[in-house]
Amino acid sequence: MRLKSAVLIAIALFTVLGVPVAGAKAEDHSPVIDVPSADAEMAAAIAKARATLPAFWASYEDPKPSETGHSLKVRFPTGRNRGEHIWMSDVRKLGNGSYSGRFANAPRDLPGKRQGDVIGFKEANISDWMFTRNGKIVGGETIKPLLKAMPKADADALRARMETP
Repeated sequence: MRLKSAVLIAIALFTVLGVPVAGAKAEDHSPVIDVPSADAEMAAAIAKARATLPAFWASYEDPKPSETGHSLKVRFPTGRNRGEHIWMSDVRKLGNGSYSGRFANAPRDLPGKRQGDVIGFKEANISDWMFTRNGKIVGGETIKPLLKAMPKADADALRARMETP
C-alpha cells in the first residue's frame, strides 16, 4: 500500500554490494519499500546513520584492504514533502558539503533519472551509508527497519551479511 506521506526506500544491495534480494526486478534488483515519513523506527535509523557518518568517511578516505563498496543512501525530493532514498555508488567529494554519485538502482519517482546516472547532492540529504568489511555489511542502519517488510528468506540472508558489533 502506498501512503501519501511515504518515504520511498530503494534497496539496491545486489547492485551496490553483490547481495541478491529475491523478488527484486530482474533489470535492476531494486525492490522499493514504502515507509511513512513519520515512521519513528526509520527516523531513528537515519539519525543513527547520520551520527555515525564520520566512520564511513574515515574508511572511505583510508580504506583497509578488506573494506570496499563504499555507498551512501541519499534523499531526493519528489514533491509535497516526499522523497525517494536511493543508494549511490562511485561517491565523490566535491567540496563545500557537495558530493556526486551514481544511482545504484533505478529511481522510481524521479522522472528522467535512470540507474547509472551521475547526480550531485548535499551532505544534508545523506540518510545512510555502508561498505563491506571482510564480506560483511558495515553501516546500513536503514536496512534494519526494512527487514520486517521483506520475505523471511531475504531478510535472513541480509541479517547474515551484516556485521554485528
